[in-house]
Amino acid sequence: MTAPIKHAFTVDVEDYYQVSAMEHRVNRSDWDRLDSRVVGSTERMLRLLDRHQTRGTFYILGWVAHRFPDLVKRIASCGHEIASHGFWHRLIYTQTPDEFSQDIADSVDAITTACGIRPTAYRAPSFSITDKSWWALQILVEQGFSDDSSVFPIRGHNRYGVARAEKVIHQIETESGTIREFPPAPGRFGKATLPIGGGYFRLFTLNLTSAAIRSIARKGHPAMFYIHPWEIDPQQPKMGGLNRATRFRHYVGLKKTEHKLEKLLQHFSFTTMTDAIESYQSNAPGDPTSTNSSAATR
Repeated sequence: MTAPIKHAFTVDVEDYYQVSAMEHRVNRSDWDRLDSRVVGSTERMLRLLDRHQTRGTFYILGWVAHRFPDLVKRIASCGHEIASHGFWHRLIYTQTPDEFSQDIADSVDAITTACGIRPTAYRAPSFSITDKSWWALQILVEQGFSDDSSVFPIRGHNRYGVARAEKVIHQIETESGTIREFPPAPGRFGKATLPIGGGYFRLFTLNLTSAAIRSIARKGHPAMFYIHPWEIDPQQPKMGGLNRATRFRHYVGLKKTEHKLEKLLQHFSFTTMTDAIESYQSNAPGDPTSTNSSAATR
């Protein structure tokens, strides 16, 4: 009898005002002066996962680790996987390679100092490894990262997406070595493409997200679910000066997200990204990460 597929549960640890859509409203120099809620909302997420005996991968913003090291210790002490979300939450394709390299190094230093664990998995802010910033994967390899979850195999989003990217766990070759990619691949419902997590989870019904996860599982692959702590914090301060699309994306469904997460965790088996990959490899015939994508094709 085949064991149930273990899907990856991942959390991008950032505050509500640090999202990319807020950049034109909130200067990074003002972050220290704003009403931070990341500790409370992350603790709420930790309690939720503990109730369901679920461990996940936490992609922690370096700024958060530097400002709130006890929070990072708490995440690690709960048995969750520690990973990097960069330091300043800057879209990669707005940086030079040197700037990106420094941002990654600063995030690693902040996270390691906070909890004593050096992260080897990374997720770009707003999934911003695209054709314009494919060079970032080589820098990640050079800085000792072995896993990435930044390449969103989707089209049509204004900030991210590589339409032709692989939708399954695979190896990507760079000039400096290989990195393993676990993409946040969308599932299917009939002919519709359904991303799994974040604003999509808040917008879609639970039944639609569940159908998307099952469509991936039917092919024998684990799904990648992602969420942010601020998405279970409907009491967060409302930011003014946002356009209609940004207001909708950020605030839709906040009041129902935690309840939907409770139900989702009851219906599926979730674990860390690394454990999901290892479980997949142990149950799949052959090497499931043998598919390669060459940096030279970008």
